[in-house]
Amino acid sequence: MADDGSASNRRDPIKSSVGHVAGQRRRQQAVTVAKERRELLVRAKRLCRVGTSGDVEDALVENEMMIDEEQPILEAQAIKSVEELKSAVQYQGKGAMQKRVTALRELRRILSKSEFPPVEAALSAGAIPLLVQCLSFGSPDEQLLESAWCLTNIAAGKPEETKALLPALPLLIAHLGEKSSAPVAEQCAWAIGNVAGEGEDLRNVLLSQGALPSLARMIFPDKGSTVRTAAWALSNLIKGPESKAAAQLVKVDGILDAILRHLKKTDEETATEIAWIIVYLSALSDIATSMLLKGGILHLLIERLANSYSLQLLIPVLRSVGNFVAVDPKAILTILIREQNTEESIIGVLAKCLRSEHRVLKKEAAWVLSNIAAGSIEQKRMIHSTEVMPLLLRLLSTSPFDIRKEVAYVLGNLCVESAEGDRKPGIIQEHLVSIVRGGCLPGFIELVRSPDIEAARLGLQFIELVLRGMPNGEGPKLVEGEDGIDAMERFQFHENEELRVMANSLVDKYFGEDYGIDE
Repeated sequence: MADDGSASNRRDPIKSSVGHVAGQRRRQQAVTVAKERRELLVRAKRLCRVGTSGDVEDALVENEMMIDEEQPILEAQAIKSVEELKSAVQYQGKGAMQKRVTALRELRRILSKSEFPPVEAALSAGAIPLLVQCLSFGSPDEQLLESAWCLTNIAAGKPEETKALLPALPLLIAHLGEKSSAPVAEQCAWAIGNVAGEGEDLRNVLLSQGALPSLARMIFPDKGSTVRTAAWALSNLIKGPESKAAAQLVKVDGILDAILRHLKKTDEETATEIAWIIVYLSALSDIATSMLLKGGILHLLIERLANSYSLQLLIPVLRSVGNFVAVDPKAILTILIREQNTEESIIGVLAKCLRSEHRVLKKEAAWVLSNIAAGSIEQKRMIHSTEVMPLLLRLLSTSPFDIRKEVAYVLGNLCVESAEGDRKPGIIQEHLVSIVRGGCLPGFIELVRSPDIEAARLGLQFIELVLRGMPNGEGPKLVEGEDGIDAMERFQFHENEELRVMANSLVDKYFGEDYGIDE
């Protein structure tokens, strides 16, 4: 079977157009996640100001930051520094090595002084061929480190500046090997991570040149800083949208064991980078997803959710849990039963996230819950009987639109049995009644009025459940009392045929000529 990430998406049984699209949600998450990482202050490319060697001197750069008005000065310094490096590379006399290192260090300091380094000036002056020459095998570690550091900050620049590193990639990848010192290998991994973060074309170049296995082996030891940098570079390299890199990573012997070990034991900063690898693997590789589930990853992820308050860590952990739930509902049911009524149950940690002040965290938690709620009747009952229900009902009426839409999926899924084929899902009346009594109907009708087609469809579907499923025929009165008829009539001549037919059919069926005659 091809490892193409094509597991069925169980997120939304009340919406067949999503329920029958294989792996759509997981793939979409993998493609768009890079943009969302910016919200978390996690850059796809990172400027290096304090080197991997940890020297005290490196930290002095922090105190030399220059303001934008001094950019012309920086550009002039960069050009002069490249000229000095050119002279040093050509010099063959006594002290040649130290002369090169001194010139490289000066260029590196200039490329580290500003949030917007003078990369263009350095490139125009001919920096890349010189830096590639300084990366040659047999060079002293200090020279290799300074060269890789300069290339790292050049790669953190604009797209065309990052592409300028193409001639340096083979040597950067070669220095990832075990024969290199840890600081040199880590700095080269950082440069490669910046290149991988630029886009799919450069990721393909790196993959074709063998960067992935070398980076993967760097996360095997328990070396905190090296593991963090290599894991970050790996997550950039496998982020998709194609699944080939994720499939290639799974084939590296020992990689999944290393991922599980670091997720369980390492500090939060390292665990965050490891968690982003898990996000992409669970979104793009069914083989990796299956193997990680067998390795007990869900329990480890839930432990991290329960014990951490780091937004940077919680987001990828939540995203991973949502991916795993979408793939294997049985696995999550086992966790639900084993850990119910404990503070570290998955429902409990999701409730913690729903209470958070962070918008992204609330949205992710609601998405995970919507995947759980799309599962078995046991899963729906467990959610319905917990502390999350009042939280969800409040969020539906008070949150920003994107959170309200995710919450609406949870509540809607709790009210219906799992869908089979194209038939209408059966209604779980007990859940529907309690959710409607909890005051959710205005929130769903507000979604119907939304210009967002997906949200409007979701709102109409819930109105249909209310009209069809509330006892004693009270559904129409409830909908009318919240101006639901007016909300549906806006679709009378709507350009979207599906919504137009759905809304008009509901109005005709439940609010036709005979509506209200008995009264």
